[in-house]
Amino acid sequence: MTRTKNTIFNIIYSVINKVINIISPFLIRTLMIYYFGVKYLGINSLFASILQILNTAELGFSTAVVFSLYKPMAENDEKEICSILNFYRKMYRIIGLFVLLVGITIIPLLPKLINDDIPSNINIYIIYAIYLINTVCSYCFFSYKSSVFIASQNNRIISNVNTFIFIFQTILQVVIIVFYKNYYLYLIMMPLFTLFNNLFIGYLSNKKFPNYNPRGKISNESKNIITKKVKGLFISRICTMTRNSLDSIFISTILGLTAVAVYSNYYYIMNSVLGLLSTITIAMTSSVGNSLVLESKEKNYLDMRIFDFVFSWIYGVCTIMMLCLYQPFVKIWVGDGISANLGLAISFCLYFYCLNMGSIRAVYHDAAGLWWEARFRAIFETILNLVLNFVLTYKFGMVGTVIGTLIAMFLINFCYGSTIIFDYYFIGFPKKEYYLDHLKYFLSTILVSVPTYFISTLLYKNSIMSLLITGLVVFIIASIGTFFIFSKFSIYSKSKEYFINKMKINRRKVTSNQGSEIPCE
Repeated sequence: MTRTKNTIFNIIYSVINKVINIISPFLIRTLMIYYFGVKYLGINSLFASILQILNTAELGFSTAVVFSLYKPMAENDEKEICSILNFYRKMYRIIGLFVLLVGITIIPLLPKLINDDIPSNINIYIIYAIYLINTVCSYCFFSYKSSVFIASQNNRIISNVNTFIFIFQTILQVVIIVFYKNYYLYLIMMPLFTLFNNLFIGYLSNKKFPNYNPRGKISNESKNIITKKVKGLFISRICTMTRNSLDSIFISTILGLTAVAVYSNYYYIMNSVLGLLSTITIAMTSSVGNSLVLESKEKNYLDMRIFDFVFSWIYGVCTIMMLCLYQPFVKIWVGDGISANLGLAISFCLYFYCLNMGSIRAVYHDAAGLWWEARFRAIFETILNLVLNFVLTYKFGMVGTVIGTLIAMFLINFCYGSTIIFDYYFIGFPKKEYYLDHLKYFLSTILVSVPTYFISTLLYKNSIMSLLITGLVVFIIASIGTFFIFSKFSIYSKSKEYFINKMKINRRKVTSNQGSEIPCE
């Protein structure tokens, strides 16, 4: 199967998986607010954030292993693949034990992280223990074998497994919430299904790749490569953790559990849209990694510009739709009492746009394995984000939290971080062109978003049907508006030519395959 076909199939299956992973938590969050109350949702968000911080102990190890598997997979070097898997399994056992021990030491600090009254009928220590066990389970029982599917461009198999298991988990959790109203039983489903998920992936791996089993000693060369990548990835993971997980902890400590629940609802909406878009970039990574090995830098640079153009177009439309629909959707979903002002919605829209600006560049960055080279970028962003979050959350509340993260992300992750791919891979290629491209895309999105927002305020009339109609109109206006502007850019013709050529190549291959079939007699 070609790189293009693999990417397309991986995107399709990942999108289906993401849609289910959006709908299911939405249903669970809604039922939790209705049956248990907003503070339970706040506790869930807080503990999930704490455990995400503990997950930085993973060091980005899985990403480094997938990177190290690209070459032996392409060369069908079975011995090297098995030795890498053996090393991966051993390290995951060590990481799981480390997470468990550190997680236990955090237990005495839990009350200090909650600046609010805790519901009287729950024990935060039991709840935290269940979350901790769930996290530790994610490192046990064949979880390392998912890397084989990813490195071989079979992400869709992992997506299918995750989808079906998550559906069953959600169904059981809904039944427990609605009919039994047992919060602890609802939580226990998480580690049980995590364990089952790992076991099933192990079974599928043994069936599809029977020769790829953890055995043998990894070569010093491969070990050194993985170790170096992990060092850079660890710093990058800490940066991502401070960007995503510490926000909830700051808000809980300073503003309380209700504020965490409100913030997490807005973050959930943004992250859901982000998750759908990330299926594109995640599915591209292994194919881009293959392209970096086989194609010239000139072709890869042009490809990156084309993908950046198309992706900016897509997330630009998404940003405009979020701006117009954020507040109406939240108020219909959870009511005015658990919604924030327009400032928080605008902040999250800017956050969303800024985060996506570097997404395609990040695909090439990850595929090239430049994590160690990016270590200072991650360190600077982490420090700036921590300082700004602390200061601005105290001064401006939840909006300050988002703005602090946004400033650090734009200045360090995008402005400084984008130079790394040019310094270490696209050496000699024009950085200025890259930044000017994104400036044009951003200004174009702003130009379309302002009139679209005012039109949406005239259309929306506080009902679900009105929200749907407004959403459709906003989508049409945003799509036409951005198309009109984006089609004027010079990269548009190159992008159009690229995708037309891809379709012609795929059509010829399909025709060729059909013509070579032997008819039945």
